[in-house]
Amino acid sequence: MVATANIQYAWTLFVPEIQQTFGWDRASIQIAFTIFVLVQTWLTPIEGYFIDKYGPRVMVAIGAVFMGLSWIVNSQATSLMGFYFGAAVGGIGVGCIYATCINNALKWFPDRRGLAVGLTAGGYGMGSAATILPIAAMIESSGFQSTFLFFGVLQGSLAFLAALFLRSPKAGEVKASDKLAQSRRDYTLTEALRTKLFWLMFFMFICVVTGGMMAVAQLGVIAQDLGVKNYSVNLYFFTMAALPLALMLDRIMNGVSRPLFGWISDNIGREKTMVIAFTLEGLGIIALGYFGHNPYAFLILSGVVFLAWGEVYSLFSALAGDAFGTKHIGKIYGVLYCAKGIGALFVPVGNLLMEATGTWATVLYTVASMDLLAAFLAIVVLRPVLAEHVRRSSLPASPSAPATDVNPALARA
Repeated sequence: MVATANIQYAWTLFVPEIQQTFGWDRASIQIAFTIFVLVQTWLTPIEGYFIDKYGPRVMVAIGAVFMGLSWIVNSQATSLMGFYFGAAVGGIGVGCIYATCINNALKWFPDRRGLAVGLTAGGYGMGSAATILPIAAMIESSGFQSTFLFFGVLQGSLAFLAALFLRSPKAGEVKASDKLAQSRRDYTLTEALRTKLFWLMFFMFICVVTGGMMAVAQLGVIAQDLGVKNYSVNLYFFTMAALPLALMLDRIMNGVSRPLFGWISDNIGREKTMVIAFTLEGLGIIALGYFGHNPYAFLILSGVVFLAWGEVYSLFSALAGDAFGTKHIGKIYGVLYCAKGIGALFVPVGNLLMEATGTWATVLYTVASMDLLAAFLAIVVLRPVLAEHVRRSSLPASPSAPATDVNPALARA
């Protein structure tokens, strides 16, 4: 997971260099990022099928090859289509690795599912923290093509080696938690898709992930437009430009948030944790739009946004395991994870909205409203729907009438 992080989180460093070299507009370049996320997310249901069939070792090894190849393609690309193709290859690779690792964490640790998934997803969120500065330095000294090539080979090789150590738990090695609200049976994908709970989670996932995706892809552009990109921030111990420092701090905050909020959700419940995190993110985005012209405020508030956003990948995956069991979780979470792909569609839309209004504030306030809506739904709607879903999962179900929360009459049959 650490080795895959740069494909998403370091992309913002390459966009200005690609634009300067080839003269393409930002929106066209950022389509590559959207393609990457769409492929990564929307193929996860298929990848989930192969995870359940072939196991984690094979899937991560295949993903590592595709992941390394994607940046090699980018290093040779001289057209937009070349970068789009590299993004699609990277989406396949990262999707295989991400879905497999999350799936494995959900299966191994039912009592600490939030923490386990958070630590696993934290590797992806924090993985680029140590390499942001080396990548930025290599782009400046050797150009972005050489940087793509070197780190593509390095990251792909590391992920391939890590794949050799993975396995799924054997039958009887783990059992369901007795202290958390978890389903007492394993739902199939078809059964999960029939529930109100699944589609409520899907909608909330879209609302929250959109703001974070916008920040991930556009932070460098936002910093440039706010006039703080090259501002030297003096922290007494060292001085650094605002954007690289913000990216480094944001990766740390993003990585910390996943196990932190996952652990909190193991103790106070997923819904309450969602209310806290989603509200914090919404308020942080609003403040970033209002105070972001100050470089110190930009650093702090972008860190707050990433702290509150990173947890979506631990909370929703853990909640999916709680609600639907783990036997078919690869396919079920694969479909749920497609919400990230829908959120990515708003990345180029954000550029267009900013150009139309002349300010990033419009974009930031819009996605903040979506975060606050998700916080409201978590406590008002999700909590009672989840409680009823768990109650019904313990009822006996006939083969012709699975216990879902779409049709109570069928659920009680």
